[in-house]
This record gives sequence, structure tokens and C-alpha cells, in this order.
Amino acid sequence: MTHRSFRIPLLISLIALAGLGLVFAASAPTTAIAQTGGVDLTVYNSNIALIQESRQFDLKKGVNIVKVDDVPSSIMPETVHFRSLTDADAVVLEQNYEYDIVGSQKLLQKYIDKKIDLVTVDGTLYSGKLLSGANDVILQDEDGGVQVIKFDQIRQYSFPALPDGLITRPTLVWMVDASKAGKHNTEISYLSNGLNWSANYVLVLAPDSQSLDINGWITLDNHSGATYTDARLKLVAGDIHRATATQGAKTMVLEDAMMARAPQPQVEQRQFFEYHLYEVQRPVTIKDDQTKQIEFVTANDAPAVKSFVYDASMPFQPYGPILDPSYGNTGNTKVTVQLSFNTGKEGIDAQLPRGIVRLYQADTDGSPLLIGEDNIDHTPKGEDVTLTIGQAFDLVGERTQTNFKRLGDKTIEESYSIELRNQKADEDVTIKLVEHLSRGTNWEIVKTSDEGFSKIDANTISWQVPVKAQGKATITYTVRYSF
Repeated sequence: MTHRSFRIPLLISLIALAGLGLVFAASAPTTAIAQTGGVDLTVYNSNIALIQESRQFDLKKGVNIVKVDDVPSSIMPETVHFRSLTDADAVVLEQNYEYDIVGSQKLLQKYIDKKIDLVTVDGTLYSGKLLSGANDVILQDEDGGVQVIKFDQIRQYSFPALPDGLITRPTLVWMVDASKAGKHNTEISYLSNGLNWSANYVLVLAPDSQSLDINGWITLDNHSGATYTDARLKLVAGDIHRATATQGAKTMVLEDAMMARAPQPQVEQRQFFEYHLYEVQRPVTIKDDQTKQIEFVTANDAPAVKSFVYDASMPFQPYGPILDPSYGNTGNTKVTVQLSFNTGKEGIDAQLPRGIVRLYQADTDGSPLLIGEDNIDHTPKGEDVTLTIGQAFDLVGERTQTNFKRLGDKTIEESYSIELRNQKADEDVTIKLVEHLSRGTNWEIVKTSDEGFSKIDANTISWQVPVKAQGKATITYTVRYSF
């Protein structure tokens, strides 16, 4: 090895950090060492979780320094709470969250104007006072000579000791005044970001599209910076209100045990406050940077209704009368396919947290094929769910403005003709035709080919239009607006 200094200090044991060998002395031991007794993990679907831990510390009477160094890096330190279950008179004098994590750049910053050693990829050993570690490493030897070493040429650093204040992991530190010595059972709780969950649903539609099977999966993402071993896991479904701060996130893991159908429910559901809570009925280990799935709802042969909707008009916008004759001519010819089912006892008999539903239907050979997907919001038991599956290939709509005229300064009349065509070879269908009366709030249908329309809301009407196989049907109407 080539030597580039007058005196090389003894190298200390190496650790790998950022691809580089780092050498430093061990930090001072903590006063009280924690023994983990278990963790309760409550995850909300708003990227936040409540962690409650049971820890045991051997404390002396008087002031103790208590450290816990396996907390998540995404912890919200202002939410930390510590209390002794053994000593009701114990007082927390001070609480700190230390997060100045050791790293090659941190060490270089701490060792400016101090002696370090480094080894380059060709085996050359350099030693000297560190002048800079910002872009390249600049060393000054005992004779005043200066060497500039590129970062990508450095294989190993050597530092005499770990500087004060640098730690290897985020650490919670308490100063606790205990009224008695001995083993103290304590409870530690805090909130952390980086934990989130959502629901994902697999829905298999029967070949006749009149019933469905559904499986719901909890999808839990952990990017909090910590692993939770054998946690008692609860998940809260609902939109909790969060206060606005005054100052200023893979690999899918599907365990074999989760993919198998459990003889007993894996997840127990119950109402909690104005939300719904799901509690997993076994300990769960959630690794950092892991996505985990757990089945929580299942139903078979639930009634389903497939429907077709043609909605090619412009939705109402409440910003005044619209006098442009061409307004509302979207040119859309697509007929949407929708699927509806109920979450009550006559349906799937379960409430559904917000998530993504993926729909499948078996092909003639029995293999399921994806037919569409949609999002659902939190849906209580007993409500209807309507999913948009896609666009019907063999159904076409054509909407044509046939007349537009001003009857005065404050009156407009316009007419439309909507033709619906069914190119299916042997299936009659009924298409829901939706028309938005979007020019103003005061309107009247003065003429229509079908008086059997329904008023959906203040500016929307609809018809149920039967269309024979290889046939077509036409709806015409005239609407008068007054302003």
C-alpha cells in the first residue's frame, strides 16, 4: 500500500455506509436499556398511524436518561407521550427527539479542520487535516501540502471517533425522575407519518352479469422508517379531520398464509366513534418499505345489475346564461357500461372502505379476464354502489342539435335528436339516455317524442330507451330557456 503521510493512526473497525467504509469509536452506552413488551399499531387511511408500545426499563431512584433508538424516522415528535405504569410519581423532566443521523457527508462536515485518513480504490492511503468535503475531499498534510481526492475514487474513510451528536438511528431520549428504583413497565405512544392503508377489491361477475363474487383486501403500505414485529394491528376507515400545521409515501408482498382462505375471519369489524374499525385477529409483522395485503371481506352470489348509459351533453355550470349556439355539442358517441349492487343484507352484507374495485368475468374456457376497474368511496352497509366498467363496443349514440333560436332578449329555444344504435347480433338492450339542460336554471321541455322522461335533478333529465338487436331508437325534444 502506498503511504502518503508522515504518520498514520491506527484504523478502527469499519462499517459500510453509502457504499464507503467508515471507521469510528463506539458511542457511550445508554443509561436505561429498553425491553420491548409489544406494540399496538392503529393505521388510518390518511397516511398516519398511532403507535403504542410497552417497554421495560431498569431505573435508579432519581434522574435517569432513557433512550429508545428503534422508532420510525417519520415520527411526529410533538405527539410523543411517555409514562411509567410502575411508578405513578415518576416525572418526565425533559423529552428530546434526536435525528442527526450518521453518514459520510455528516462525518465530513463534523471533521472539518481535523485529522482523518482515507484509502482510494487503487490502495493509496492519504492522511491529513480535512479542509473541505463538499464537492471533493481536500486534505492538508503536516508539511502544508494539499491533496484533492475525487469522491468516486475513495474506497474507505477512517475517523478517530464518532463526533458528539451523531447517532446511527433516530432516537427518543427522556430525562425521567423516578421515585423508586427497579424495573419500570412503561407505555410509549406517538403518531407517525409514512403508514397508510386502502382497500382493494376483486369482483368476479357471473357469465350472465346478474350476480357477483367479491373479495376485499386491506393493502397496507409502510414507509415510516421502522419495522413493527408481531403488532396488534387495527385499521380505521373514515375521514378524520386533521389540524393544519403552522409550520412547514415498492414491492408487493403476498404471504402464502394470506392467499389461502382462512377458516375463521382474519379481520373483525366494529363501529368506532363515527368511523369503522377493522382489527386483524392475529399478530402481524410489517417491515419497513413493505406493502402487505390481508383479506377482510368476502361475499358470493350477490345480486348485480348491468346497465348502459349514454350521456353526451355538457354538465350544468352555474355561471350565468349561455348564449353560444354551439355550446354543449360534445360529439361523444360512447355508451358507458355500469354495474350496480347493494351492500345490505340482500347484497354483499358488508360496508366497504374507500378503495379500487377491479372487475373480472370468466371467458368461455373459465379463465377470468379483466373487464374494468373503478374507485369507490367509503360506503356504509345498505347503500347502492355503481361502478363504471368501460365503454360498450356494440352500442353507439349520436346526438345532433336540430334547431337553435332566440325568441327574445331573455328566451332561447333549442332542439336535439338523439339516436341510439344497437349492433349486437341477438341481444336487446335498454339504454339510459341522460340529458343535461346546461344553458340556465329556468327551463321547460316544450316538445318531446317520449313524455316518459324522469327528472334526476334541477338541470338533468333521463329516458329509459329500449333498443332491439341490430336496431335503433330515436329521442327528440325541444327545451325553452328563460333568463
